[in-house]
Amino acid sequence: MDVNLALPLLGGLSPARFMRRHWQKKPLLVRQAWPGVVPPLARQALFELAGSDDVESRLVEHGAAGWKVRHGPLPRRALPPASRPGWTLLVQGLDLHVPAAHAMLSRFAFVPQARLDDLMLSWASDGGGVGPHLDSYDVFLIQVQGRRRWRVGPCLDPAGAAWQPGLPLKILRDFQPLHDWVLEPGDMLYVPPGWGHDGVAVGGDCMTCSAGFRAPAAGALAAELLQRLADAQDDDDEAGKPVPPMKRLYRDPGQAATATPGEVPAALQAFAQRAVARLLAEPHALERALGEVLTEPKPRVWFGAAASAGSGQGVVLAAATRMAYDAHHVFINGESFRAGGRDARLMHQLADTRQLAARDCGRLSPDAQGLLQDWLDSGWLLPHSA
Repeated sequence: MDVNLALPLLGGLSPARFMRRHWQKKPLLVRQAWPGVVPPLARQALFELAGSDDVESRLVEHGAAGWKVRHGPLPRRALPPASRPGWTLLVQGLDLHVPAAHAMLSRFAFVPQARLDDLMLSWASDGGGVGPHLDSYDVFLIQVQGRRRWRVGPCLDPAGAAWQPGLPLKILRDFQPLHDWVLEPGDMLYVPPGWGHDGVAVGGDCMTCSAGFRAPAAGALAAELLQRLADAQDDDDEAGKPVPPMKRLYRDPGQAATATPGEVPAALQAFAQRAVARLLAEPHALERALGEVLTEPKPRVWFGAAASAGSGQGVVLAAATRMAYDAHHVFINGESFRAGGRDARLMHQLADTRQLAARDCGRLSPDAQGLLQDWLDSGWLLPHSA
């Protein structure tokens, strides 16, 4: 993708200019960003998918009795009649189940895939919505059917003290919108984190796709990284020799009797510091752990049966596969591999474009071709004729 080329999707902005002007800064409304757009899934098919154990779905209702939320699976009998006003069905991770939804995300390839979360599809009857709220991620809201009114404004208290109490949803108590727009099919609205927004269906039979991009929280990410580093350490000493299990434990044969048993021993503090430092001492250990964490498949992900690419066939990443790379590694579905030279360049191409032509597969080293076959056996890759 040429990031300096103006795109109708972004209202005539290039991806480079959009990222400078709007990404994580301010909303952008684009009329007819996606002319002729069609829902990736028909209403009835969406209702049926919401009843599956393999998808994350929610039913949100708002009426005289207030707000109600029910989490899936949601069989059809659990959904109100389509003619009843004030309800909405939300299905997460549609890109993992519907090829057309997965294809929609490819239009946003100017954002690092490490930030990609999923594509959500919501259906709403007249007046349906989830109330004024905040998202902790960047989102592109694409109107694919019907009409939806969006009110958008910056949140004065993003820490969350302004939530309305006693509700099953996090709804802003004091929402003061700056913008008020009605989106038609093909229109798109980008909303950065920290901006409150409230979308309400106008007239019913309203479908909106949400392309969401996650922003990891510092504490949660640090916890995942340290756990993965701890799990990956080889338990060898500095000379590379295995350390007996008992010698991995804290030992204090010189500990004297203490009159202050509540005090943490300085020797134990030093032991803890050495343990953490050892996790980070290996070159590129943190980078490797980060790539593994970022490519870990989402919960409820299942890969298909093993497949083999025949002669003259390339490969394509399965919809649920996450792949990334850095200067020293290739990452796929939570695993890391060292790569260099031509193998690295071709693996980077596979991660960037999500496919590799047969000619390029044939240029890989025997070891790298063996990896491709392992990934085909695991259902992470699929044969591709293009």
